Amino acid sequence: MAEPIRFGTDGWRGVIARDFTFANVSRVAVATAGYLKDPGRRNLPFYRDWGVPYRGPEAGVVVGYDTRFLSREFAVEAARAISAQGIAVSVTDAPVPTPALSYIVVARELAGAVMITASHNPPFYNGYKFKPEYGGSATKDATDLIERHLPPASPPLPGGDVPLTSIREGYLDVLEGRVDLRGISKAPVHVVVDPMYGSAQGYLAELLSRHGIPHTAIRSRIDPLFGGKKPEPLPELMGPTRAVIRSLKGRVRRRILVGLITDGDGDRAASMDEDGNFLDTHRTSSLILWHLIRNRGERGVILKSFALTDLIRRIGEDAGLEVREIKIGFKWAVEGLFRGEAMFAAEESGGYGYRWHLPERDGILAGLLLLELVAAEGKGLGALLRELFRRYGPHHYHRVDLGLQERVEVVERIKRAPPDAVAGRRVVAVETLDGVKLRFRNGWLLFRASGTEPILRVYCEMDSPETVEEVISAGVTLAKEVAHG
Repeated sequence: MAEPIRFGTDGWRGVIARDFTFANVSRVAVATAGYLKDPGRRNLPFYRDWGVPYRGPEAGVVVGYDTRFLSREFAVEAARAISAQGIAVSVTDAPVPTPALSYIVVARELAGAVMITASHNPPFYNGYKFKPEYGGSATKDATDLIERHLPPASPPLPGGDVPLTSIREGYLDVLEGRVDLRGISKAPVHVVVDPMYGSAQGYLAELLSRHGIPHTAIRSRIDPLFGGKKPEPLPELMGPTRAVIRSLKGRVRRRILVGLITDGDGDRAASMDEDGNFLDTHRTSSLILWHLIRNRGERGVILKSFALTDLIRRIGEDAGLEVREIKIGFKWAVEGLFRGEAMFAAEESGGYGYRWHLPERDGILAGLLLLELVAAEGKGLGALLRELFRRYGPHHYHRVDLGLQERVEVVERIKRAPPDAVAGRRVVAVETLDGVKLRFRNGWLLFRASGTEPILRVYCEMDSPETVEEVISAGVTLAKEVAHG
């Protein structure tokens, strides 16, 4: 019997050689071709309601890939399977960041793109993302239709070479027009660029080199094991970035040090301040939003994911802007960005999107906007964050990932019978947009089952680091007790 394949928060992911096999990649690629040739595709909401231009299968497809083990070979397998269904397809000539692939879908007016990546997952995972004509995360309607076309087995595929294509320069050129690189080049900055061995390596560094902006690139070589860690911008994985910034501090005294970090496929980002302090995705997204409003004068609806900091809401509402909470997963932000209603969208995992770019996360662009902020204000990210905290109050955050097979059951049980208090703090509200969030007077605790790994994520935001640790520890204990009855 064929193995079940399901698209999660952003694509289908699996363990290499167990779930993510050449046979299964071929099956999903055939299903993608079936989706593209399905006349019922025209009825999907993003064509009918958003105004996305429909492009038939004759518009062709491009397949990109990251730096993971066998990613290039999986990309070629996917391309051959799509080609065997009569659809023109090419493969990128090198590993590429996901936002570059998404951009090329729009620029070349393609029917879609496939990205072979497991994003920030551990090295033993790989994955398959599909990008429709609008160049962003596929909606659930689209991935449901792809799943309906899954064949029971991998079909025989022709051999031979697959056409290659280069997308790098087109994407870099468009980024140059999105930010004030000339202004950044005049600022006294020194940038530490850390792509975490992922497929964004060389992209940001190239733009900085073009404009003579001093920088140091680290973890910028192909390593399918990502240095033995997963390529996700988390504080415990930032040792090399911190060490380089602190070593440079005494040598570049008249320059503001900025650390820019992207994940395995370059669509997510975090940062590090001038003293080597890690700024997680909550603080990074808040700084970007503040810059968009304060220095770029942007207005519009702000979309924040259910797990993202309340600081986003405070900044937006202080500027008189509407802030809407959305489910976790960037696909829930795509419609607002594409239609131009939302000016900014951000999620806890480090994805940020802008209506004037793509309805897609772009970690490389996020880094450039942070540099634009530093240049405009003449201050480091740490100093700017302290300004935000003085204005809107302190916001401290932590996340714990628990390996729990019973993760879905835990969330449902807490929903049905939420506690009256956690760590001695009374629960004043229960929110269930995505998972279950227990809200306190001075923060919140969220339980959510991962859509891509057998993990229960426990998130917490409070007004001090000590309170965060106290509440999240009690939350982890609660989750384990619920899991084991």
